[in-house]
Amino acid sequence: MHRREALKNVAFLLGGAISASTMGVLFESFTLPENEKNFVSFSVQDQKIFAEFADIIVPTTKSSAGAKAAGLGKFIPMMMQDCYPKEMQTSFARGFKQLQDKSMQDFKKSYVALTVPERTKLMVDLRLMSIAQKETKSEENKDLVYFFITARDLTLLGYYSSEIGCTKAREYILVPGRYDGNTKLKPGQKSWAT
Repeated sequence: MHRREALKNVAFLLGGAISASTMGVLFESFTLPENEKNFVSFSVQDQKIFAEFADIIVPTTKSSAGAKAAGLGKFIPMMMQDCYPKEMQTSFARGFKQLQDKSMQDFKKSYVALTVPERTKLMVDLRLMSIAQKETKSEENKDLVYFFITARDLTLLGYYSSEIGCTKAREYILVPGRYDGNTKLKPGQKSWAT
C-alpha cells in the first residue's frame, strides 16, 4: 500500500475531524507536477515549531506519546510540500509566518519560547479566529486560518497513521478477525485502530 492510500484510509476513519480542503487534497487522484513539489521550504527550526504546535493538539499522556514523539515536526512540512499545490503551499507558508508574528505580538516571545499555557491560549485564539472567518467569509487572517486548519488536520492525520497513534493511542490487534461495527468496548478501553 502506498503512503497516499494509507493516509486516505486514516482520513476516512477520522471522518469529520478533517477539513474539506485536506480531504480534497488526499482524495484527488492526481499527482503534483514536479515543479509544484517543494515549492516552499521549511528549516530545521521550522520543523521544531511544527512539532511543538502539533504537540499542543495531541499531547503526551500517561498511556501514549504525543505528536512530537510521533515525528509530526517533519511530517507536516513533508505532506505540505509533496501533496499540496503551490498556491496552498504558499498560503500555508504565509500563515506559518503569521503564527510566529502573532506569537510575538501577543506574548512578546517566539513560538518555541512560549509556555504550554501560552501555546494553548494561542491555539484557542486561532480556533476562534477560524470559526469567525468561516461565518463572515472575511479575507482578514485568511492565510493564518488556512495554516491553522491545515496544520491541525495534518497533525491528526499524521498522528493516527503513525506507529504510536495506531498501537499506543488506540487499541491494536494485528489480525482482529471478522468485522463487527457494533462491538462493545470495556469502560476506559481505547477505540480500535484496525
